[in-house]
Amino acid sequence: MGSDAFRVVVLGSATPYPRPGNPCSGHLVEGGGVRVWVDAGTGTLAELQRHVALGDIDAVWISHLHADHCADLLTAYYALLYAGLDVSVPVPLFGPAGIADRLAGFLTNGPERSPVEKAFAVEELHDGHVATVGGLTLRSRAVDHAGPDAFALRVESEDGRSFVYSGDCEPCPPLVELARGCDLFFCEADGAVPGHHTPAQAGLSAAAAGVGRLVVTHVGAGVEPGEAVALAAAGFPGPVAHADPGAWFEVTRRSRTPGRTPTSPASSR
Repeated sequence: MGSDAFRVVVLGSATPYPRPGNPCSGHLVEGGGVRVWVDAGTGTLAELQRHVALGDIDAVWISHLHADHCADLLTAYYALLYAGLDVSVPVPLFGPAGIADRLAGFLTNGPERSPVEKAFAVEELHDGHVATVGGLTLRSRAVDHAGPDAFALRVESEDGRSFVYSGDCEPCPPLVELARGCDLFFCEADGAVPGHHTPAQAGLSAAAAGVGRLVVTHVGAGVEPGEAVALAAAGFPGPVAHADPGAWFEVTRRSRTPGRTPTSPASSR
């Protein structure tokens, strides 16, 4: 990864459960000399290791506590503490309030609470939360997801390039504000249910924010990726793509065609 590289790798985009060849929501953000695992949906840990060893992850960021966005933290916990990996723990983990107790509630199997904090250095998100990881700045906003605390993320490089990820949410002003003018916008499109965008609404949110490029992800059952792209493109005049599992997108000030990630695992930087 070059010193000026900034890209997003799609680890998975399925909803609400993993499909053959497509895990649930998860992304690897590489830039500023660091790697950040953004959402850890079911199946994403295995795909993550195609590109980077678990010990080389610099931070984890979780949008909300639905299993299709965070379940692989459970197996990551075992890997970090008990698999004999060359890894520095605890790994910084940014997530909604209560995330540590939520993990411990599942992992604890006896009178003593599982030592979640030995694996993860937990920092709870709040609206307007800002964190710096290497040369990347992570800005979080609270968004509307019909119940659970949920956040969208803006990642900015030192030279001003920006990537925004909606997490799961319905159209809402905080998302548009966070995404304003970003170079690359990943917006979920799970369907016409409370707490989610439809593909058409994803296009409208992208247009309202004036983003450079839109990628629809987490597309609901019954809608093919090509159809989702067409529906989003009807409301957004810029380039639109689908978050195919295994695709990667460079964050640049000019649009680029998504590439394909390698299939061989990466073990180091």
